[in-house]
This record gives sequence, structure tokens and C-alpha cells, in this order.
Amino acid sequence: MAAAAAAAAVGGSQSPQAELPAPGLALDKAATAAHLKAALSRPDNRAGAEELQALLERVLSAERPLAAAADGEEAAAAGGGGGPGAAEEEALEWCKCLLAGGGGYDEFCAAVRAYDPAALCGLVWTANFVAYRCRTCGISPCMSLCAECFHQGDHTGHDFNMFRSQAGGACDCGDSNVMRESGFCKRHQIKSSSNIPCVPKDLLMMSEFVLPRFIFCLIQYLREGYNEPAADVPSEKDLNKVLQLLEPQISFLEDLTKMGGAMRSVLTQVLTNQQNYKDLTSGLGENACAKKSHEKYLIALKSSGLTYPEDKLVYGIQEPSAGTSTLAVQGFAGATGTLGQLDSSDEEDQDGSQGLGKRKRVKLSSNTKDQSIMDVLKHKSFLEELLFWTIKYEFPQKMVTFLLNMLPDQEYKVAFTKTFVQHYAFIMKTLKKSHESDTMSNRIVHISVQLFSNEELARQVTEECQLLDIMVTVLLYMMESCLIKSELQDEENSLHVVVNCGEALLKNNTYWPLVSDFINILSHQSVAKRFLEDHGLLVTWMNFVSFFQGMNLNKRELNEHVEFESQTYYAAFAAELEACAQPMWGLLSHCKVRETQEYTRNVVRYCLEALQDWFDAINFVDEPAPNQVTFHLPLHRYYAMFLSKAVKCQELDLDSVLPDQEMLMKLMIHPLQIQASLAEIHSNMWVRNGLQIKGQAMTYVQSHFCNSMIDPDIYLLQVCASRLDPDYFISSVFERFKVVDLLTMASQHQNTVLDAEHERSMLEGALTFLVILLSLRLHLGMSDDEILRAEMVAQLCMNDRTHSSLLDLIPENPNPKSGIIPGSYSFESVLSAVADFKAPVFEPGGSMQQGMYTPKAEVWDQEFDPVMVILRTVYRRDVQSAMDRYTAFLKQSGKFPGNPWPPYKKRTPLHPSYKGLMRLLHCKTLHIVLFTLLYKILMDHQNLSEHVLCMVLYLIELGLENSAEEESDEEASVCGPERCHDSWFPGSNLVSNMRHFINYVRVRVPETAPEVKRDSPASTSSDSLGSLQSSRRPKVLQRENSGTAQVFSLVAERRKKFQEIINRSSSEANQVVRPKTSNKWSAPGSAPQLTTAILEIKESILSLLIKLHHKLSGKQNSYYPAWLDDIEILIQPEIPKYSHGDGITAVERILLKAALQSRMNKRIIEEICRKVTPPVPPKKVTAAEKKTLDKEERRQKARERQQKLLAEFASRQKSFMETAMDVDSPENDIPMEITAAEPQISEAVYDCVICGQSGPSSEDRPTGLVVLLQASSVLGQCRDNIEPKKLPITEEEQIYPWDTCAAVHDVRLSLLQRYFKDSSCLLAVSIGWEGGVYVQTCGHTLHIDCHKSYMESLRNDQVLQGFSVDKGEFTCPLCRQFANSVLPCYPGSNVENNLWQRPSNKNIQDLIKEVEELQGRPGAFPSETNLSKEMESVMKDIKNTTQKKYRDYSKTPGSPDNDFLFMYSVARTNLELELIHRGGNLCSGGASTAGKRSCLNQLFHVLALHMRLYSIDSEYNPWRKLTQLVEEVNSQLGNEEQQPEVPILYHDVTSLLLIQILMMPQPLRKDHFTCIVKVLFTLLYTQALVALSVKCSEEDRSAWKHTGALKKNTCDAEKSHEVLLSFVISELSKGKLYHEEGTQECAMVSPIAWSSESMEKYLQDFCLPFLRITSLLQHHLFGEDLPSCQEEEEFSVLSSCLGLLPTFYQTEHPFISASCLDWPVPAFDIISQWCFEINGFTERHAEQGKALLIQESRWKLPHLLQLPENYNTIFQYYHRKTCSVCTKVPKDPAVCLVCGTFVCLKGLCCKQQSYCECVLHSQNCGAGTGIFLLINASVIIIIRGHRFCLWGSVYLDAHGEEDRDLRRGKPLYICKERYKVLEQQWISHTFDHINKRWGPHYNGL
Repeated sequence: MAAAAAAAAVGGSQSPQAELPAPGLALDKAATAAHLKAALSRPDNRAGAEELQALLERVLSAERPLAAAADGEEAAAAGGGGGPGAAEEEALEWCKCLLAGGGGYDEFCAAVRAYDPAALCGLVWTANFVAYRCRTCGISPCMSLCAECFHQGDHTGHDFNMFRSQAGGACDCGDSNVMRESGFCKRHQIKSSSNIPCVPKDLLMMSEFVLPRFIFCLIQYLREGYNEPAADVPSEKDLNKVLQLLEPQISFLEDLTKMGGAMRSVLTQVLTNQQNYKDLTSGLGENACAKKSHEKYLIALKSSGLTYPEDKLVYGIQEPSAGTSTLAVQGFAGATGTLGQLDSSDEEDQDGSQGLGKRKRVKLSSNTKDQSIMDVLKHKSFLEELLFWTIKYEFPQKMVTFLLNMLPDQEYKVAFTKTFVQHYAFIMKTLKKSHESDTMSNRIVHISVQLFSNEELARQVTEECQLLDIMVTVLLYMMESCLIKSELQDEENSLHVVVNCGEALLKNNTYWPLVSDFINILSHQSVAKRFLEDHGLLVTWMNFVSFFQGMNLNKRELNEHVEFESQTYYAAFAAELEACAQPMWGLLSHCKVRETQEYTRNVVRYCLEALQDWFDAINFVDEPAPNQVTFHLPLHRYYAMFLSKAVKCQELDLDSVLPDQEMLMKLMIHPLQIQASLAEIHSNMWVRNGLQIKGQAMTYVQSHFCNSMIDPDIYLLQVCASRLDPDYFISSVFERFKVVDLLTMASQHQNTVLDAEHERSMLEGALTFLVILLSLRLHLGMSDDEILRAEMVAQLCMNDRTHSSLLDLIPENPNPKSGIIPGSYSFESVLSAVADFKAPVFEPGGSMQQGMYTPKAEVWDQEFDPVMVILRTVYRRDVQSAMDRYTAFLKQSGKFPGNPWPPYKKRTPLHPSYKGLMRLLHCKTLHIVLFTLLYKILMDHQNLSEHVLCMVLYLIELGLENSAEEESDEEASVCGPERCHDSWFPGSNLVSNMRHFINYVRVRVPETAPEVKRDSPASTSSDSLGSLQSSRRPKVLQRENSGTAQVFSLVAERRKKFQEIINRSSSEANQVVRPKTSNKWSAPGSAPQLTTAILEIKESILSLLIKLHHKLSGKQNSYYPAWLDDIEILIQPEIPKYSHGDGITAVERILLKAALQSRMNKRIIEEICRKVTPPVPPKKVTAAEKKTLDKEERRQKARERQQKLLAEFASRQKSFMETAMDVDSPENDIPMEITAAEPQISEAVYDCVICGQSGPSSEDRPTGLVVLLQASSVLGQCRDNIEPKKLPITEEEQIYPWDTCAAVHDVRLSLLQRYFKDSSCLLAVSIGWEGGVYVQTCGHTLHIDCHKSYMESLRNDQVLQGFSVDKGEFTCPLCRQFANSVLPCYPGSNVENNLWQRPSNKNIQDLIKEVEELQGRPGAFPSETNLSKEMESVMKDIKNTTQKKYRDYSKTPGSPDNDFLFMYSVARTNLELELIHRGGNLCSGGASTAGKRSCLNQLFHVLALHMRLYSIDSEYNPWRKLTQLVEEVNSQLGNEEQQPEVPILYHDVTSLLLIQILMMPQPLRKDHFTCIVKVLFTLLYTQALVALSVKCSEEDRSAWKHTGALKKNTCDAEKSHEVLLSFVISELSKGKLYHEEGTQECAMVSPIAWSSESMEKYLQDFCLPFLRITSLLQHHLFGEDLPSCQEEEEFSVLSSCLGLLPTFYQTEHPFISASCLDWPVPAFDIISQWCFEINGFTERHAEQGKALLIQESRWKLPHLLQLPENYNTIFQYYHRKTCSVCTKVPKDPAVCLVCGTFVCLKGLCCKQQSYCECVLHSQNCGAGTGIFLLINASVIIIIRGHRFCLWGSVYLDAHGEEDRDLRRGKPLYICKERYKVLEQQWISHTFDHINKRWGPHYNGL
């Protein structure tokens, strides 16, 4: 073996045996180690050191395993265990021995651990580990704790949550840099290091010698194993193989780290010692192997070093400075040449693949620093090279864990962080190339988050290692690889480059580890300050941000629908949020105080520079290119957010950071373009671009994005509007929204840029935008709490919200990682101020709601703000929803009955810096627009809507609220006629302009327009927006489209001025562009000729408003100024009556405000009202209104049709769907047509719900009931103790199933089968406690042939159904309830029962004979009719419903007795279940709750028909034994060899009842039924007496024997329980039943003496279950109602109802159960005959004799397991619990809520014959129904047969919400009501009906 050879080479200092693999080896290792340790402990230890070196050289020689590894798989295959593995193991053994220095390794570990100063936990975990985060204790947002530390600390009342680690992490307990000390757990509350003893020198001495060699050996392995991947073959396979070989070594290192602080510090020394590294790795020695490994290392470095061939020089120059490095000594300078070639090939490949040859490189700042960042790596220590290989091998989990486990060592932490930063660029390159970038990203973050969350460390590395430079440069380089030319604006000449969102780098979010590190370090103030102070860095960063400016450009498709909808917008939005916005929020969080003004100035300065560069690069002059939009303007948003911060927090003067007017005009263009595009998208103008464009519009306003996107955009526009000329701004808005042409007085117009169908919504969009712009105060003066409140109110007004969805919907300005809402305490307080909590409710239909918050009444009253709602709605329907809720509130509170308009809400006062914004409201252009629109609405022009009016009034009101006070009462002279010769309005103040009358307007209209005919008077105003171009415009780049110019007619001088401005300011460049743009704008086709007409208007805004009031109210002269009645109004204007209402209210409110603002206005309003109003023009029906009218008519017709249909259905069946579903409430409805009520009809009539015909069920065309057959084990789950079983939550608590009803019945049957004849056993019991078949119906009937064709049509229907038609499943055609079979209705009437029900006067003897005769007649199966075929097929269905094991109990398989038993047990199961549904007793009486849905009558017919095919031999018929005395007693005992029959006292009486009744021909006569019941009651009573006699003590028995014997001869001795009991005792004493008691049994007997009353109570309780079942049976067979009663009188009521009580019985004296007895033969004779059978049996089997006696029924109602209050108890126990089958911890653990079994959901390990464990368990435990709690999701899953559904959760958090998948990780508490609902559905078998979302599970759960 190679080992021996190596040893020989090293020479003789080792003991010779070491060379042989002898058994004594371990001993020798220990001896050698001890010897070496001693040698090294001497003062002069050189010899020892050499000896040790030689030994290690031999043991750890790297040649062996790699020789094997080099041969690849063959070696591994051939060598098997003896291959490389064995040698390595040997090496490890040696190392362990040497470390322990001759002692035992375990003892050594324990010794080292004793010196561990465990102040830090530092537990490292990998993905999917469950950890905790407490925001109350965390300093860093990334803080996390392991479960153990969390539970041992005190976090009561804290804001914490549990989470599943995504990338892995480490526990921060004990680290005061990351969390507050109050949160440390008991173990890590800081210990002073004084009490830890010093580590003895010799303990770790060997480690210091051995470990460097060991780590070097590991590095050699890594070097050897790495082969550069060939271009085409990904090399993960080979890498993984090497890693698998190294698994034991790395695990060994990991174990060392876990020994605690002492060992860690040794490891740190080893890893960071540069001398060691130099000596071992220089490769200078004569050892060939070392040389080879060093060469491999150099090759690997080459392949990952330099990136840019053109920079060889730089590298060459720098190199000498690093001359000290070993690498340089290594002749590295020579290598630079080769290194230079390095990545060039790789780079070009990438280019090629992109097909973008002309990708532009942005030149980075030219200092060489960047180059060195990207390309130079020099390794000086083991740690550095280890990290290098860790990256090379793409961060293997084991290595990561080892490196992280070392972090509690402070010295290591610093060294490692520096090393990590040094390799940062290399990490980025590896990540970009990686195939598994997701996994790798997670591992990188796993490491970096531990390093960079610590502020002290981050600061140190920033100062010493240029961390910020490195990060920014690396990010820049990373993005450089996917740049493309921007097509925004000027496609041909654009110089701007943007990232390509389709590139994998962006699509897969590959950049997030680096960005997330960057965000992480920016959260530290000291680091962020350095960043904000460093101008070079800011420039680079703005450069980086500009890569995203204008990405993902959308071009509007005008002709074809786009054929491929690109989904790149996800990547674009994510990139802007993560790479631009989140670092921005991080920086902003440090600019909160005045002292930080300088930072803001820096950012703003470089941001503006970058913007200017951008405008230049895209060749932007003054007009955006039409039909394109990008939602990504991060530079604009940086600028806006820093401006906002500057004014709000830093008291900077806004003007000092604003650019000149020209720049402002440019700045506003693109954000405005986005707002206009939003309106276009919502108007469906972009519909040809596919759905994704709608997706972008929604994402832009969505809660996670809005505060980084739309909010800054609107704020920037507000800033621009406040500083630019208002007329210019307003006209820009209408032009951008393309509705300029619409704003004309003429009734017809042409719009060259917009189709008519889009005009209305675009106009609405433009006005809504203006309203938002003017009313929004988010950045203009609201405090943070006010903002939070406004956001919350807006969200709550749209819909009631759960707590978590509110948290999610309210935009935070986050440090994104923290998930902390600024002041999350204020969140709770604001929430409680604005909302009420609605606790979760349950509806019987099963829909479960969560706890919701709903706005308080006063919020609706005062704070509902439609503007905020519009801004924040992602879906337009939410605005409607908010208005509907508002309307409902007003109706309910009686404030306003009609349809209200959005209320006008007072605004927060503006911050003084933004006062200029209000000038927009006081500019002529806006007033002209408002006037024009009011006029058009009054005249009913087309394309105007109520929404437009609403917004116009809103703007007028805003203007009145924000008017300048000093203008309030100007003199009338202002309005001299000469002043307003050509212009519309005299001044710019709205208050005065409102009263200004406009007489004539000149308009340009198409020749076809009605206005053309008029003559023109002299003084006119020019039309509409012609005058938008106000003459007070600064020199602006303003152009007028040739397309629109024709439409505006301007008065001559005005046009001249305007022309001048244009000519003066337009540069040549502009001239070139213009013709092109105007072509694009003008409408295709020749426009009809325009001509000028002059309109007579003679209105002012005030007069228009008053007329509108008349128009809206539909009455003339409806407006009467309020102040004329009540002068108070003017003094105290805030009037509540005006705050809510419709348009009429709004107009009144505006007029009142106008009157308040100026006396003139008040006077004019009064004047206008005095004039008789001219008639309102007849209301033309506009197209839109016509449409709505048509719609109304159509709806009306549809409604009528629906009414008809519904009426038809209603006549067919009285109660529908919901009632048919609800199990709890007793129904007083008429039972369904199954039982007809009027006696004169002779036959029952059924309605077929398919063909709609009514008629009887006949032999050849039978009708059937829609039924659902399902196997059920609910009965089997009854237990005999009241204390409910709990779900086990510790190892000790286990649930054993042997006390369940099913188990007890099973045991009994097998006991009987041991001793008695099989066929007789099968008649003595019932089965079906487990896997019994339950039949339920919705009560609807159909013809069986109709059903067949219905099934056929379902089979051919390709729609995906939730059920399987092949298995016969379908939904009821009428009520859609789930069903799987049809139960034929037996022909014949229900009324003929009346003939049978007359009490006959026959005595019981005759009836008994009749019964016997009827049973004896063989039941021939009726002739082959359709009915009989159906009966047969439904019987087959019933059998197939349950599994074979639940049907076959006979010893001889397939014996007919089996079928017999099964059939009557089906009846038993259904009766027992109905009893349970009624709560276990019949006290409530009444018609059955399931009455109208009961199918027992039909079921009985089917069963009886089949049971009569099996005749019981009259010899064996139990009826004989019950009613006759048998003479030849001894004959039975004679045949010993044959097993005896079951003694009649061991028979189950209820089973006998069903057998007797089902053996009778149907329909049964009432007196026969009563006769059977009476006979069986005697047997039952005797069984009760026997059971009682066994229960009492020997003395009691003898006492009773005597007292009873005395009364034996009295007249009604047969009806006295005392007499009968004494007789039973004396009879049974003849046998051995009471024997062998004396000793052990005595203890069990209760010491209470039995009084006569307690005996009576016992006997009644014993008989009650039988009476209940019998009464139910009678109720179903004969349709009699059940009487209701008190619990204590249940026995007497039922027995009289069953006819057991003699009619003359007096009820005065206390009721005695024995009085019901009616003995068919002398009581004492028959009892002694029954007892004789038992005595015969006890002769042989005394002990079984007692066990087989029928005991009193003690079953309680079935329940699910009781669950603990807090979900955490379940979670902590089960989520780490191992599966009993495969002993692994399952990925998806689940627990059965019926029996508590722990199962693996979907676990392949536990699969049996293709069934996964949950499905298998559902069959074994619930006969196909399983209820499982999924531990990791807190959700309950239901399995029903081959389908499953998610039911929901019964655990809710403090806010009444589910937490599916435990995403939020908040504490959850049991919701008892929900659990009750679940249990109720289980017991009533209604899962199929109530839960709607079922899917097939294909046995895979």
C-alpha cells in the first residue's frame, strides 16, 4: 500500500508497526502521539518538531487521494471502501490522536470545551431553519435568534416573529453590536471573562503544530480537484465529487470550531499566520507534489484574475510595489502576459450571444484604484486562499458553515471580513458565471449579512479596505455587462445606454446579493456619511443609477396586436426598487437633521448633473416623442426625494437647490408623460400592447412601489408647477393628455390626436390628475403620522382589511430589510383611532372570515378622501367600492339618502416653500377650461360625464379655498368693457373671474356644425384654448403643432405675440424636428373644412353653476341662496349639511363659498336668481346616456326572465341550496316530496329535476333520490370517557386507540368467533363502526334514465370538473350538491301505510306467529324490471363504497353471511349517525333535522329486497328462541365437535331488530313492527338484569335473591325488576358466571349499595340506546313525528311512542321500566332457558363468559382531538419530530386530528404501493376521510376519497387572521369556533358540500 512506501521513505523515527494496518494501530497512534507530545514539551523541541513534521508529511500526503480522484469514477468504483476514503479516514484518525496528545479524543474535546467563554451563541444555520427575530431587541434589522436562545430569553409583549430562513443565518444572542442586552438569553447574558480559567499551554500545543499541515492538506486537495470548466460542459459534477471526498475533513474542522473559544483562537492563529502559509505553500521545496499543486493554484488564479486585456500596462506598473509577495517571487511578473489574455475570450462570447456589437462602455474614473479592485488578488494566508477556493467551488454549504462558525472569534471576524472584501470583485464574477446563481446568492448573503450588519466592523472595513469604493465599482462593472442603447426619444442619435431587462442578470435578480450588502452597509450612519461626503463615489453612483433611467421602454402598438408579450417589466420594477430606490431610502434615513444639509446639496448637485447628461444623451429638446413611455426615472426620483427631505427635515431653502426654468421644464416632461400614459392605458389605448402594459401601470402605483415611484413623480411635478408659469403648465397638461381639441364651445370638433371613444376618459384623466396634483400634500407639509393616517384611511375605505394586509398595503419608507414601519407603535395607535375591529365570523355555509378592521363612522364622516383613494387604487373597481361603502354609510346613518358625490375634504396647509402651486388655480387658462366645460355640460355636449363635472367643481372649490385674500372685494370698475376686449377674463383671480360675463365666443367648427348659420356680433372672445397660450410667458421652448393650430382661432394681435414668442425661442434644431412630429400627430385622412362661427354665450361661471343646479335637480328656479333665509350662514360657514351630498349639494356649497369670499359675487348670485330663468334646453339624450338606458332596459328584461325561471324552480321544490346545506338548524319546512302529505292521493309523486316532469316511480321508469354514499369511521371514534383526548405535544403523551368504539366492537367479534359458530356470530353483532356506509341526500329526485343521459353528457363535457365522472360522481342538477349514486324510490304509495297503521286487536301470540310465517316465505327477487336492476346496481355501489376489509369478517371468505351482516349494518350505521347528528338523544323530537333529506325509507326497501334473498334456516332463526320454549334442550350439547351457536343473551338486540325487520316483506305493517319491538325488549331487559347482577357484590346478590323470591308469586311478578333480577341471579348461580370472583374482582366492584332507584336508573340507561334507534326507525318507516321531551323522561316518552307501554298505564306514580315488558311466553321459563345457554358456556370458559356479556352503552359523542391554546407548542414539538417510518425529519410534517398519528405529507420515503402516507392513513383511520393539520403551514387539509381540499386554519393571530405557511410568524391562538365548525362538518359528513375547492390528489399526499 502507498502508506507503507511513504513511511519507508520518511525513515525510521516511527514505530515499525505503524506501517502495517495491524489491529494494535490505535494503541500505537496513542503511544506515538504521547511520545511526540512529550518531545515537544521539552524546552528544546526541535527534534520533536521535525519528527512530527515527518509524520504529518507521511500521514497527510496529498498524493494518494488525488491519484485516485484523477482516475475519476473508475477508481471510486473499483476501490470501493478501500479507495481514497480509507486513507483519508486513516489520516483523520491520526490527526485526532495527535491533537489529543495520546489521550482519548472525546476527553480532549470535553477538556477544551471547559475553557469556552461562551458569551456569544453564534449558532450557524442553513436554509429552511426556523429562527426568530425580535424588533424590540434588535439594533440591526437583520438580527436573528435561534429557537433555543429565543425561548430562553424574555420577549413577552415584544414585536417578534418566527421565520423560515431563506439563505441561512447565525444566532446573534450575546452580540451587543446587533441586539440589546436585555434580549440575551440566560446562557449568554454577558459573563465577564475573568471567571474562565486560563487555557493550559500543553492542552492545545499539539493543535498548533498539526492544524497548519491539516489545513494545507485540505487546500492542496482543493487545488488538485479544480479543473477549469470546459467551455461547453458545466463542471458542477466534478466539483461536487471533490467536495464529497472532502466532506469528512471539513466536518472535522467544523467540529473543532464547536469546541469553543479556546480552539477557535488556535484556528484563527493558524488561518491568519502569514509565515506558515509562506513556508508551506510557496512550492519551492523539492517535493514534486507541492510543486504541482502550486502550479494548479497559479492556473486557477489566472483563469479568474484579470478582466480587461487593454489594461496589461496598469498591472505591470503596479506589480513591483507588491514585490514582497510570494507570488511575485514566484516569477509572477512573467505570468502577467498570460494573465492578460484571460477573460477576453469570455467577454467576446458574451457580446456575441447578445448580438449587440455596439455596446457602449462607460468609462469609469481613470484612477488605477478601480483596476486593482477588479483584478488583483494576492493571498497571504490560509484564510485568504480558503476563501478563494470557497468562491471557486461556488460556496459549498459545509465550507460556508465552517467559515461562519469561526465568527465568534473577534480577531478572526476582522481578518475574515477584510478577506471577504478583498475577494468581492471575484465573488461578483463567479456569481455572474454560475449556473446555480440562486443557491450561490443565498450562500453569499448568508456570509455577508453576518459581517456587514455590525456597524463597528463595517466602519473599520470602510476605512481600511475602501469597502464603499469596492462595492460601487463592482456593481457598476456587473451592470456593464448588460447595457444596450436606449431608444427613448431620438432612436438614431441617442448616446444613452440602459440595462437590458431581458438579460439573465436582471431577470433572475442575480445582482441582489451585492445590492443587499450595499443597502446593509448604508444603514450604518458612519458608513453612509462617508458615502455622502465622497464626491467621486456620488458621481460613480449616479452613473450607476443612470443605467436604469429609461429602461424597459414601451412603444405603443398602433396597428397589430403585439405577438409576444414581454414580461421584462417584472425585472425592471424589481431592479429599480432594489438597486436604486432602496439604497436611496437608506441614504435618506441619514439626512434627517439640519447638520446634514451638505449631504443633500451634494446628492442634488450630482443628480442634476447626471440628469443634464441624460437629456443631452437622448437629444432631448422640448417635446417628448409620442407613443412611448418608460416608467423608470430613478434620477428624477432621487432628485425629488432629496428635495423633499431638504425642505421637510433640513430646513434648506428650496430655491437654493432648484435649477433654472429651462431645466425645470425638461424635468417635468417625463413624469407628466407617465401620468398621461396611465390615463391612456386605463382608456384602453394601449390594448394592443397586451396585458403586460396594464401590469406596469398597476405595479407603478402598487403599495410596495408607490412611494418610490408615483409619489416622487407627483411631488416633482408639484415642485415644477409651483415654480413655472401656471398657464404654461396647465396648457402642457391638457396637451399631454391630448384633449386640447375637446375644450371648445362648439358642439362638434375634431381631435387630430385622439379617437372620439377615448376622449371622455382622457379628459377625466387630465382633470383627475390636476385634482391630485393640487390636493395631495404627502410631501408638501404633512407630518409622518398624518401621512400614515391618510394612507390607512384610504385603504380601509376601499375595503375592510385584515391587519397584515394593511401592514402590507401601507407604503413604508423602509430600510427594506427591516420590515419595520417607521414607528410601528404609531401604526397600532393610528389603527385604533381610525378603525374598529370586527371579530372573525362564521356562516353556516362554511365561508370563514378573518378578523377585519373597518373604518369608524367619524372617519367616513370627516376623513374619507377620494383623492387619496384614487391615487392608491391598483384596480379601478376599488374606487367604486370605496364610493359604494361611503354611500352605504350615509344611507345607514341617515346623512344622505341618494347617490352621493365624492366629498370635498379640507387639506393640510401647504408648506410655505410650495405656495406657488396654488397659482395654477388662479390662472386664466384653467378658468377658460372650467368655463368651457361647465358650458358644455350644461348644453349636453357629447363625451362629458358626471365625473368630469365632479372634478370641475372640485377644482373650482379648491380655487375658492385657496384664493388670495386681498383680492376679495375689488371694485366693479375692474370689469370695464374696454378691459376685456379680446381676452376671456380680466384678471387671474378665480373669485373675481367667476362673476365675469362672457358674451360672444368665436369658434372654428366643421362646416356641418349647427353653429355655422349665425351672424357674428362685434365684441367676441376667442375660443377656448387658443387663449391657453397666455402672453405673460417667459421665453420658453413652446411650440404649436401645425395640426392643432387650425383648430384654435386666435385674435390677431394675440396670435402675433404668440408667434413671436415661438419664433424667438425656437432654435434651428427644433425647426428640423418639428415637421416630423407634426406628421405623426395629425389625423389620417383629410379633415372636413373648418369655418369660423360666433356663439352667443352671455354667461358667467356663477350663472352656469346656478343653471347647472336647475339642471341637476330637474326643477326650474330650484336654487335659492341659503343666506337669504338664514343670515347666520355667512358668519358661521362650516355647515355640516353641505359636507355630504350629490352634485346639487356641491353646487350650493360652491356658491356659498363664492358669496362668502366677495360681496360682489353675493350680489350677482342674488341678481341671477331674481331673473326668471330661461327654460333649460330640452334634454338631448347623449350617446352615452342612450347606452346606459339600453343597458337598463336589457337588465330589466333579463331580470323578468330570471324571475320566471326562479318561480318555476320554486314550484318544483320548496327549499333550495342553502337550507339543503345547513346541518345545524332544525328545519320547519315542509319535508320534500318524498312523503306526500294529502291522504287522498294514492301514490307518491316525484319531480324529476332534469326533465321537469312529475309522476310516480314505476317498475319500468323508476325515479331515484340523488344520494352521496361515503364510507365513514366517525362512529368508531366514539370514546367512553367524557374527558376529550388531547393532541400529544410531548414524547410522553401518546394516544392509544383501544378505547374507541371501533376497537371494542372488533375485540368482541373476534372473541365470539373463537368460541361460537361463525354464521351465528355474524348475526349477533353489527359492523360498520369503521368504514360503515353513510347515505345522505339533498332531497332532489330524478328519473333514473334521465340521470344516465345526464352522466353521459358530463362524461363528454371536457370542462375540468372537481369530481370524477368515471367513478359515478356528479353534482345534483338542481342544487349542485355533490353526489355519487341514485337510490331508487320504491313504487307504491306512502299512504297505503294508513291501511296498515290501524291498530289491530290481535293478541301478541297471533302476531308472533304471523311474523314467523312472513319471515319464512322465501323472498324471490322480483322479475327483471328496470327497478330491480337499479336496486341491484345501487346495492353494488353501496358495497363498493367501502373497502373490502370493512365488509368481510367471516372466517370463510365470500360467505353469504357476510353480505347479510353488511347489509343490516348499513341500516344500523345510518340510524346511529342520525342519532349522533341529533346530539346523541331524541329529546328535541320534532320532524327529523335531516327529515326532508332522509333517505332511510328508500334505503330500507333496497336492503330488505336484498336481505330476503337469504333465508335464515328456521331452525336457527333467533325469533324462535325469543318467542318459544325449546323442548329438546340437550341435543345441542350433544354434538361437541360442532361449535355452538351464540347464546341469545350475547346477541346485540339492535342488530336483531334490524334483522327481523329487514327479513319481513315490505311495506311492513305497524302492528308487526310493534310486536317485534315488544319481543326484543324482553330480551334487552333480561340482558340489563344480567349485566346489573354481575356489577354488584356477592352480598348484594344474595340479598336481592331473597327479597325478589318473596314477591315471586304476586300478580304482576313478571313486571317487577326486583323479582326478575332475583330470578336471573338464582338461575345464573347454577353456572360459573359469578365464580372465581372472590379475590381480584372484588376491588373493581363499586362499593355503593344499589338502591331500588339507582337500579331503575341503570336499567333505563341500559335500554335507552335501543329505544332511540327503534323510535328513529319507526319515524322513518311510518312517517310518525318524534315527540320532544325532557332528558329525564326520555325513556317513558319513547316507550309509549313505540307502543311498549300499555295504553291504560297511569303516569302518576314514579315510572318503572319493567312495566313496559310484555312477555310472549311465561317470563321465568324463557329466562331460565336463556340463562341455561350461558351456564353451558361458562362451564368451559368461565372468564370469557363475563367478558362477552352485553354491557351498558357508554359511548360519548365523537370529537376531534383537543388542541393546545398556542400554536407554538404544536410547532416546536412536531416540526423537528422524526417520522416513525423513515426516521428522518419530514419536509412537510402533518398530524391527524382524529387520532393524533404523525405522518409525512407527500413524503416519498413512506410511500406504500404508490400511496403516500397521508392518503394511506386517511383510508385506515377514516375509511377515506382524513383531517390533517400541516405543521409547517398551520393549515388543515381534508382528504376525501380521491380528492382533497385546503380547509383553512383553526389557529388565528391576535388580529383574528390565519397565517398560512407561517409567513408572518406571529404567535397564533386556537379559534374554538372554527374548530367547532370543522368538527361539525366531520361528524355531519358535509365536507363535500360545504368546501368548494376540491382537486384530485393522485395518491400523492
